[in-house]
Formats: sequence, structure tokens, C-alpha cells
Amino acid sequence: MKRRNILQAAAALPVVSFLPAFAFDGPELYVGEKALYAEAEKEGLVVSFDTGPEWANWKSLFRDFKKRYPEVELTYNDLGSAATVVALEKTRRRPQADTAYYFAASAVDAVKKDVVAPFKPINFDKLPPVFREADGRWFTIHTLNIAFLINKKLVKTAPTSWADLLKPEYKNTVVYLDPRSTGIGQVIAFAAAFANGGSVDNVKPGIDYLGKLHAAGNVQRVEGTTPYAKFLKGEIPIWIGYENDGLKAKHIDGMGDAVEVVIPKEASAAAPYAISLVKGGPNPNAGKLWLNFIMSEAGQSLFAQGFVRPSVPGINLSADVAAKMPAAPQIRPLDVVKASAAKPEIDRLWAAAVLAK
Repeated sequence: MKRRNILQAAAALPVVSFLPAFAFDGPELYVGEKALYAEAEKEGLVVSFDTGPEWANWKSLFRDFKKRYPEVELTYNDLGSAATVVALEKTRRRPQADTAYYFAASAVDAVKKDVVAPFKPINFDKLPPVFREADGRWFTIHTLNIAFLINKKLVKTAPTSWADLLKPEYKNTVVYLDPRSTGIGQVIAFAAAFANGGSVDNVKPGIDYLGKLHAAGNVQRVEGTTPYAKFLKGEIPIWIGYENDGLKAKHIDGMGDAVEVVIPKEASAAAPYAISLVKGGPNPNAGKLWLNFIMSEAGQSLFAQGFVRPSVPGINLSADVAAKMPAAPQIRPLDVVKASAAKPEIDRLWAAAVLAK
């Protein structure tokens, strides 16, 4: 072939791009994922506040995010919900974080302080309305659910309902956290209310129930801080607490079949844990990439492996994980805006029902 013909043939060949390939093959998790990754890659970093790796399986989300997006580094701290809002407020002129994670009541506070920005990630519209701020300034990514955590070495027959707990056989067995000083104590009050004809607008039936539990002599003590270590040591027969603590004690921390985790059959409450895009954060595209990953089926299923329930309905879980957290339709989402407003009433009613006896 003559030189001219060789050049003409070469010109007819398709142009091959030698731009670096993406780390992931196959379809995008959502439309626009690769374009957002390209923008996030320019920033190169996402700063995630309050996502301690050992809590809720964040370490696995960190791992899989990095595998999928190797050009974006991820750094985090572990401050606690209220302290995270304080940190955002102190740095509002020069924000340090891109995203902030907290109990949703703190997210409501962050909105009031105007330190978070609107962003609606994938699956946002699938969330129950009480699990998201209308404009996306916070949205729930997983829940913690009220359950009975039972040490079967100390309790012959596991209670399956709130009504069961009032029986004489459970005298001096029950421990729960003070609703005046702990978030979980307040969630317990609402869970008991849901089970006894109350609602988020009427917590009194729940407080009345706790008063009856004390009057029956079935409460061993009320704790001011989480008694997880005491439960592991075998000092607590029945702990009204969060489902994930019981599953962690059973499957991770050595208690095994000595633990039974029961979602009470009348009703339970789902405490929402939320995340936000920080207003004026240094890496907004990387922050959005991280939030979308958290809300994707891949991210949500990783939470379930850490014994917290995904917030997005219909997430497919492996058979092993689903067996540990079977469907519990009696779990009701808690409206934290209304619940937070009810705290003074909870304090007053609980003191009258329990301490005045």
C-alpha cells in the first residue's frame, strides 16, 4: 500500500481516547454519577464530620467509597451530634466540613443555625416526609429502633410485648435510660406511647405506661448513660434500648445466644439519624458524591451490615443480614421536630409519674 493510502486509512479509524478510566465498570449508580465524580476529582477530598468508623459500619462505607472513587480522599472525625452543630457554628465563616452526621434532632438545630445547605440526594423522595427536611437540608440515612434486649441466662421467658413487661415474672428486671437527660430515653417514651394509644402529639400514654412499670416493681433502675458494658457483663436482665446494641452484643461482642432481641409487637419507634451538606463547605461536589453514595442501595445495605436499619424503603438485604433484622412493620418513624418540642412535657410528666410515687 502506498504511503498516501496508508495515511488515508489511518484517518478513517476511530479516535481512541487515552483519558484515565473510571474505577467502576458497568452502569452508573444514578444518572450523572460519572460527571459528578469528575468534578469531585478536581477537589480531591471530602471532609465528613462525626462519622466514627466503628459506629453504624461507617468503616465499610469509607472502604467502598474509596474503591469506587479512588481519586477522592475521605477524612472524618467523631465529635458527637450536639458538638458537631457547635463546630459548624464556630466555623461558619470558614467551614471545615463538607458533610455532617447526627441524630436528627441535632440536624433540626443545624437548620435553625443556618449552617447546612439544601441538597436532595438519590432516593430522597422515597423517605417518609418526617425523615427529611423539605428542601434537603437534612435527610435520614438510617434508624435506630427501640427493642427489648434480653439476657436469656437471667430471664426464663422473653417478653414479646409492652404488656408482657408489666407481668409479675419480670419484677426487678428492667433497665432503661432517663428520658429527661438522654435522647434514647425520649424515644422510649414515644415508643411506649405508640404502643398504648398515644402518638407523637400525645406522649402521655407512654409516660403513664412507664409509671405503671415502676409501680409494678419491674424497673431495676434508670440509667443516665448507656449501660452497654453492664449488659455485656450480665448485670442487666432486660434492657429497653436500641436494637443495634443487642445485635452487636449477640454477634460481635461475645454474648451469642444468651441475647434475644425483640421488637415489641404492639409498636416501636424508629429514631432517625441524618446527614447534611454543609453550607459553604470546601468541597461541595465531593460532598454530594459522598451523600449520594450513602443513599444508594450499595451504601444503605452496608448500614444494615452494621445492625442499623436503612432509611430508604425496599433495600435488598442479604439473607444473612435480613435474618438478623427481620421485617418489623410495627416500627413507626419518629417525627423529631414534634418530639423535640415535647421534651419539656416529657420531663414534667415523667417526674410526676415516676419520682412522685
